[in-house]
Amino acid sequence: MRELGADLFEPRTLMDSDFSPARNSGSATDSDFGFAFNDRNFSDRILKIEIIPDLPDTKSDGDGCITLAEWARNRKRRREEIKKENVAEVIGQSADQVLNLNVPDAEETLAYDNQDEEVVAMIEESAADGGLNLNEQGDDAPSGSESGWSMDCSTVLRVNTIHISSPILAAKSPFFYKLFSNGMRESDQRHVTLRIHESEEAALMELLNFMYSNTLSTTTPTALLDVLMAADKFEVVSCMRYCSRLLRNLPMTSESALLYLDLPSTVLMAEAVQPLTDAAKQFLAGRYKDISKFQDEVLNLPLAGIEAVLASDDLQVASEDAVYDFVLKWARIHYPRLEERRDVLGTRLVRLIRFAFMTCRKLRKVLSCNDFDHDVASKVVLDALFFKGETPYRQRALALEEANAPYHRLVERSYKYRPVKVVEFDLPRQQCVVYLDLKRDECKHLFPAGRVYSQAFHLGGQGFFLSAHCNMDQQSSFHCFGLFLGMQEKGSVSFAVDYEFAARSKPTDEFVSKYKGNYTFTGGKAVGYRNLFGVPWNAFMADDSPFFINGILHLRAELTIRQ
Repeated sequence: MRELGADLFEPRTLMDSDFSPARNSGSATDSDFGFAFNDRNFSDRILKIEIIPDLPDTKSDGDGCITLAEWARNRKRRREEIKKENVAEVIGQSADQVLNLNVPDAEETLAYDNQDEEVVAMIEESAADGGLNLNEQGDDAPSGSESGWSMDCSTVLRVNTIHISSPILAAKSPFFYKLFSNGMRESDQRHVTLRIHESEEAALMELLNFMYSNTLSTTTPTALLDVLMAADKFEVVSCMRYCSRLLRNLPMTSESALLYLDLPSTVLMAEAVQPLTDAAKQFLAGRYKDISKFQDEVLNLPLAGIEAVLASDDLQVASEDAVYDFVLKWARIHYPRLEERRDVLGTRLVRLIRFAFMTCRKLRKVLSCNDFDHDVASKVVLDALFFKGETPYRQRALALEEANAPYHRLVERSYKYRPVKVVEFDLPRQQCVVYLDLKRDECKHLFPAGRVYSQAFHLGGQGFFLSAHCNMDQQSSFHCFGLFLGMQEKGSVSFAVDYEFAARSKPTDEFVSKYKGNYTFTGGKAVGYRNLFGVPWNAFMADDSPFFINGILHLRAELTIRQ
């Protein structure tokens, strides 16, 4: 049994490479019936399209709009005005059936869960009162007298009459299939009247032509969007796919990408439009990959845009702590009311923050943050701590489990400052043990003079960090791997610390001490060892190197405050 939203003649799977109507000319999907469009010799019914005036201050969405921004503003005005009326209805007439299609975008209406039952209800209502109501209004629905434009609904500017073939339209559209099979009061009725706004006329004509010829004459982004909306309204999946493909082939901009992500929910959820929305998300994620370069611009993005950017695994940020701070800043700008901010943080934005890679110091602040609902904050922090307590192997397994999920909570980004695990002790002396893992590729990219820094960790109220270097040995004769310990705070503060560096090594895979020392830190100073493993860089990075276990270099630093 075919899916309701698919063309009757369309194969279940249509690959992008097979998209062109010129290809596979032998298939029924790509058959060109353009010669039969509006030709009485190949038609069995007459379609009358009644054109009524647009809403106040509304231009044509397609050719009347010069830019995508104008199209978006116009579409938003139409959605808001039509939502007030919600006047989708079928008017029964003695000879003709009139479909008044001045409906809001599908995201503003109730979903049709049971299409077959809906058709039955339409027929019953028609028999009772001579009218068919597609969208019943409750007692609170606005009456016609309260509308600033309702009188225009009865003013028909003109009527376009088209000869149509019911099998062709029914094969392309479940909407027309239901209409022709169950919607007529009498089996011999030949006239159907659609009532639409003037701004929708061009899109509907393009859609009808597509249903015959599998092609469109328009190529502008705004006109294609209008046809896409019409195709969604009349459930012509093949045309939605076609418009999506053409829009994807046009140059993408931030403006167009945001517009594609702001289409009505039924359009966004349609499988045929998914490649377009995916391309829009990828464009925004790539465009704003380095948030620090576009901070003000990203702060002005709408919710759909910020979700696309922060969902990316390739986001270039200092740390996940910085992502958390940025999300809070964005939410406070766009949702100044605490109740609304808590709702959007708890339902939409919380999944963009990878709490498992935040520092424990920042996780404590999450628990006391008033912007988050307490239950939400407690759950994400608890989940993060459980993940941190897992073995590296188990962490990788958990990350793989969500590989196909839309949002990756447990996939580590390429942070400027590498995450660390920290174990703190207060007795008998203040001490912390810090674990830093580096991938082989990360170490490879350090050559010949690179360095990578860890996230900050704290001991005795002071902030410290580790830094791994590719540098020359003491005699400057060869490159080697070095590890250093630094203190963040600058100034006159001095801090005496005993420290020890260790690394896991084969064959035991146990930590082996590599260097011990003590140092009295002052702000901004660092101490360490230039050649931690006592071997040249080539030997350190060799395929048989004993220091990489399953492609990971495991480092450990123990810091103790000197008495």
